[in-house]
Amino acid sequence: MYRHIDIQQIISGETMHEQLHLTTTWVGILSLAVFVIGYYFIATEDKYHINKAKPALLAGTGIFMLIGLYFAMNGIDGHHLEKEVEHLIVEIAGIFFFLLVAMTYIEAMIDRGVFSALRYNLVSKGYSYTKLFWVTGILAFFISPIADNLTTALILSTVLLTIDKDNRAFLVPGAINIVVAANAGGAWSPFGDITTLMVWVAGKGSFTEFLYLFPAAITGWGITAFLLSRFVPEGKPPFNIDEKKAEIQEGGKQIMALFGLTIAMAVISHQVLHLPAMWGMMFGLAMLKMYVHKINRGPSDTQLNAFSWIAKIENDTLLFFFGILAAVGGLHFLGFLEYFTALYEQFGATAVNIGVGFLSAIVDNVPVMSAVLKANPNMGADAQSQWMLVTMTAGVGGSLISFGSAAGVGVMGKMHGIYTFASHMKYAWTVFVGYIVSIIIWYVQFEILHIGAHHM
Repeated sequence: MYRHIDIQQIISGETMHEQLHLTTTWVGILSLAVFVIGYYFIATEDKYHINKAKPALLAGTGIFMLIGLYFAMNGIDGHHLEKEVEHLIVEIAGIFFFLLVAMTYIEAMIDRGVFSALRYNLVSKGYSYTKLFWVTGILAFFISPIADNLTTALILSTVLLTIDKDNRAFLVPGAINIVVAANAGGAWSPFGDITTLMVWVAGKGSFTEFLYLFPAAITGWGITAFLLSRFVPEGKPPFNIDEKKAEIQEGGKQIMALFGLTIAMAVISHQVLHLPAMWGMMFGLAMLKMYVHKINRGPSDTQLNAFSWIAKIENDTLLFFFGILAAVGGLHFLGFLEYFTALYEQFGATAVNIGVGFLSAIVDNVPVMSAVLKANPNMGADAQSQWMLVTMTAGVGGSLISFGSAAGVGVMGKMHGIYTFASHMKYAWTVFVGYIVSIIIWYVQFEILHIGAHHM
């Protein structure tokens, strides 16, 4: 009878997988196995030399093919599955097109010599590797709350490569520093990270309450950066005194301004116009193409090709995102991601919210936060400060593993073969120390001094 009721709810209702958990059926077990095997090959990309996009895409699409097969074999109405996939496509498309435009702008700025000029300005000043390490980290921390953590990490990892593309001893700690700084910077601003944005839009905290996470975010990053800086090599990057000064070429400054405007349009689209953030980004891409047309028709000899920039972007990074978000969406549909929310009753909000940080390092932080918001667990008397904790742990915790955050995945694509799962794990303990420090700062500020969030 119970089974009959569940299937009727599948046919008629929206909350199918909350009644019918498919985790113990053959499709649930097989899907979990597909995810784990796919994840293994993503993590061991260096060992097997299989691009991470391939297992991610195979797992993500395969899980839903299995679910569809299960529905067909059991004669279950596929309407709810169809709706779930449509919802997932919208979610993935939002991230996919957002990244497409951000990466296109970065390629455009590389082409126009923006990063070469920035590199020249940094290196010609005679900065040491250590000073460059700190400068890029500070820039990442303060740009990501405005731009967003992924875009910031992509820009600054490009700068690292242009400083010295051969010195791995400098590039690996530098890359980790940028990822941690971008994620920490993104945690204290609603625009800095997609998970922070989700919490804000769901009304779990006011705009100003997120700003109170600043002390925890900057201290945690600062500790990690200090520990990492001890591994940065001595000396200065190679710089020839006769090297020709790198200057931004025609159109470069205008493209930078257009990129700033595009980010602003993404924020306005989401907050004011009730459109997806990627809509503003695509509008920005249209503006870039119109500007390229204007330059090409102008009096100068400069000829630009926006499609050549699009051709150079890291398509494997985009496809990796598609695959991993689809795979986690499949597990969520089957009922796996809702298990951990029951732990709030068992262990209390603080312990579970700290655990969410570790989970978001393993599974992408977006669906983890989506699952927490969907389940809407009882956070206790100090619910708002707990929502701030889970916002911070989901954002900062993503730095613990190289592909636990959008910023990390983006940098892995940009610094292919240099910043990898293995090279990150060698220094992961520094990120862990910073993560624990962030939690201690949060506890003292919110729970002992009661600075930052109202008690409900």
